Amino acid sequence: MKILITGANGQVGWELARAAQPLGEVIALDRSGADLADPEGLRRLVRRLRPDVILNAAAYTAVDKAEDDEAAALRINGEAPGVLAQEALALDALLVHYSTDYVFDGTAQRPYVESDPTAPVSVYGRSKLIGEQAIAATGGRWLVFRTSWVYAPRGGNFPRTMLRLACEREALKVVADQFGAPTGARLIADVTTQAVARAADESAQGRFESGIYHLTASGSTSWHGLACAVIEGARKRGWPIKADTIDGIPAEQYPTRARRPFNSRMSTAALVARFGVSLPPWEQGIELLLDDLTERRVVV
Repeated sequence: MKILITGANGQVGWELARAAQPLGEVIALDRSGADLADPEGLRRLVRRLRPDVILNAAAYTAVDKAEDDEAAALRINGEAPGVLAQEALALDALLVHYSTDYVFDGTAQRPYVESDPTAPVSVYGRSKLIGEQAIAATGGRWLVFRTSWVYAPRGGNFPRTMLRLACEREALKVVADQFGAPTGARLIADVTTQAVARAADESAQGRFESGIYHLTASGSTSWHGLACAVIEGARKRGWPIKADTIDGIPAEQYPTRARRPFNSRMSTAALVARFGVSLPPWEQGIELLLDDLTERRVVV
């Protein structure tokens, strides 16, 4: 099995390059090798490599910047996934693509299920939804995994930002009225590889079905709750934490260029039922993150 991974230097892509090794030959490319801003170049790349599986972990993820850079966001998050779907269809390859809770408006009072109406409130969310729709319209064999609040020991993410600030400041203010499931890139990659293996078996038996699934850690918290968990966990591990006060504030006191969903919780029941995966509590992932950063003495 030949597996092409895009976005290899990103949080999810880097973990995929590790997790996918037992499945076959892995070709992991960063932007210099697979540029989603150049959809036609991407098309030529896939035709040359002829992979059996495409794991598209590349994306335009600058949520606020996208409000003023809509064309680039739509090209990378919307048009390029459609091109990958077309080329995967021509090769009878499996395409796995990653989407986001931002396709919803965040007003529901319960976790979202896959069939809930989408209503993105930002350019980023709209661009990701267009990518989902382009893949579905093309057909072929594909899986879309919507995830949320992604973090990893590498790259820019909320837990690492909180650690840095907590080591610099005595008091922090963090949004407390937006809720979701912090999800480690390692978990996303491990679930993906299990899903790819299951999909290969289903395809061999002629019973594979494409679809969208929600992939997050179990449970939920607020940004404030996540910050507290990260900082207290680091303090217990001997980090030089200065922050003694972590106040929760409403989102309106922390304005951003792009609107964020207040409710990013998503039900993972469909994913668990189909692929038989276990999704640990978000707290467990944060403990693993802190252990990793502490062991490697990472400067955040």
